Amino acid sequence: MAAVRFLVRGKVQGVWFRASTRAEALALGLRGHARNLADGGVEVVATGDAAAIERLAAWLRHGPPTARVDTLQRFDADAVDAAPEGFGVR
Repeated sequence: MAAVRFLVRGKVQGVWFRASTRAEALALGLRGHARNLADGGVEVVATGDAAAIERLAAWLRHGPPTARVDTLQRFDADAVDAAPEGFGVR
């Protein structure tokens, strides 16, 4: 099982980015959360199958149609950083 933390920057707040990320992550069978950051970015923490995380990473590079992703940073994370079940929006 893999765990990753992403920081997404660009036009990613107020464009349904977190809810769309949640839907994508759940469809991929991932656990974790997406939350807005004070600097206007979004943090996404995901735990699950490594291939599913790669698919989520590819999706995060563009996000939903109303978003504009300028940068996507990726960091290894501990599985405990993710939600115990499901995928939350904070």
